[in-house]
Amino acid sequence: MQLDPVIAQLLEAAKGQPPLESLSVADARASMNQRVELLKPFAPATIETQDMAIPTPAGPLPIRLYRQPGVAGPLPVVVWLHGGGWVLGSIETHDNVCRFLAQEGPLLVVSVDYRLAPEFRSPAQQEDAFSALQWVSAEIAAHGGDPARIIVGGDSAGGTLAALAAIEAHTSGLALAGQLLVYPVTDFPADAMASYAQNAEFGLTREAMEWFWAHWLAESAGPDAKTAPLRAPDLSNLPPAYVITASHDVLRDEGVAFAGRLEAAGALAVHDAVEGVIHGFFSMPGLAPVATATVQRAARWAASTGA
Repeated sequence: MQLDPVIAQLLEAAKGQPPLESLSVADARASMNQRVELLKPFAPATIETQDMAIPTPAGPLPIRLYRQPGVAGPLPVVVWLHGGGWVLGSIETHDNVCRFLAQEGPLLVVSVDYRLAPEFRSPAQQEDAFSALQWVSAEIAAHGGDPARIIVGGDSAGGTLAALAAIEAHTSGLALAGQLLVYPVTDFPADAMASYAQNAEFGLTREAMEWFWAHWLAESAGPDAKTAPLRAPDLSNLPPAYVITASHDVLRDEGVAFAGRLEAAGALAVHDAVEGVIHGFFSMPGLAPVATATVQRAARWAASTGA
């Protein structure tokens, strides 16, 4: 399968950049912040936003609410956990994605500015994700959301956190309507995953993923069921999942494997295997038509889930 022409052009334009694993954390964050500037002009400008800080055991947690003006509620809710390898990213880097999701659902999107590694290592990110879910469950009705229709979602490392939060929610008795997992990280880079070798030239690499994991986990820790959802012993009785994988992504095979585990457990709603795209394409709606179409499908699924 050939790369989508627009994706291929974007990948060509990015050639010559230093490998992520050669950068300091500060420089890697600055590089990501610079890249997303390209996407801002394409984001829907009319979406209403509200910045808040919600109470958690670790202190105030910043969130941003997104909704399309003039749409009657209560709206289904997506709690969005941004990507960036648990080290990079913020509400701002994924502002465009959240605006598109809010518009295309329509949805009430709650973007979570969880703590980042290595300043805060695992399980800080999982704790923030679940704290946000608890707050949304208790308080979102006052902001026009439907507490009976909460979907947890995220891309890449945010997809990891969303999958882990869905498991914790089930264990804790917190009802969710669904989970939206966009090319999630589900395990440590494994030799058994052919996509790591096949897709090493398309941006994200094994070395970059090892860099992310090294910054996220404590030095003496390894991946386990609390950090790698593919290692969870039981995925039954989870909310229905919409899993997106990208054909030219090193994470493709672990996403496919996780979708297979969910299907075997009766928890898979859709596996959307998108062809001709690379890791990160979901952040390109408005710029790449294939990304716009994928975000639309995902948003409309979320809007219909639990209805």
